[in-house]
Amino acid sequence: MPQTETPGTEAARTRLRWWTELPLILLVYACYSAGRLLARGDTASAVDHGLSILQIEKVLHINAEHPLNRLFTREAWLGVPADFWYASLHYLVTPAVLIWLFRSRARFYRAARTWLMTSTFIGLIGFTLLPTCPPRLLSAGHGFVDTMAQYSSYGWWGAAASAPKGLGGMTNQYAAMPSLHVGWSLWCGVMLWRHGGTRAARVAGVAYPLLTTVVVMGTANHYFLDAVAGACVMGVGLLLAPYVMRRADVLRARVPFAARLSGASGSPIVSAGCQTSAGERIPRQRESRTGAGAGPDASSTDAGEGAPAAAR
Repeated sequence: MPQTETPGTEAARTRLRWWTELPLILLVYACYSAGRLLARGDTASAVDHGLSILQIEKVLHINAEHPLNRLFTREAWLGVPADFWYASLHYLVTPAVLIWLFRSRARFYRAARTWLMTSTFIGLIGFTLLPTCPPRLLSAGHGFVDTMAQYSSYGWWGAAASAPKGLGGMTNQYAAMPSLHVGWSLWCGVMLWRHGGTRAARVAGVAYPLLTTVVVMGTANHYFLDAVAGACVMGVGLLLAPYVMRRADVLRARVPFAARLSGASGSPIVSAGCQTSAGERIPRQRESRTGAGAGPDASSTDAGEGAPAAAR
């Protein structure tokens, strides 16, 4: 994860608040959903892209989708939980990890959030430029079974997609390359590994992206190379995140309104145990002193109190 700032520097410069973070996250998710919906592409091209990926995998002997899909199709005790995993955890675990970071690991939150959002936008570019037919939508002769359709009676999704019943037509089913299911799960895994602090968190950090990769292939929603592309997108997002944060800082400095929204309107001034905004004057209580030492003591106390106030 990018570490462009020390924790103290970040906390001093930018105070993140949930009422500014939530609209930003909702905006990114709306762009993600809209991008998947609008970037439908040409169906024939999407099928050609899917067949090309499958052919490359066969040449390299890495087409693990076939045996996994046959297993999930044959064994309902594997296929049904995998469908629930695919249809739900993508939208539950990622926000949960974001909230956990925001509340418990605040000093790492901004870099982590920027990494996730940057990678998501890169994924949307991939959906637009390379619409890809997933294995489940290829003709039956290619040997794939749509487990979401096969087990649709067990869940809320319909036979057309992982969306709720009746809403399958509102999604872009050719937004398969790269797999952001795998990309987001990898991001969650890295966060749990680095900041979880327990052995259980590290085990979950490794298991979650690995199992998600198995699930997306076994349910015939993605090719193995889709998963690889999802991991690569996260890698590119990781490299770009520091630049994105620097550009955001420049924008915040140039637009005072944006700075106020982000809570970075200035460093607080702390004086005599009270905290207030920059420029505000508050009374300072002094202890009455007696004797000949009162003068020097008082003056040194005043100087000592003034210095931290100015430094802060």
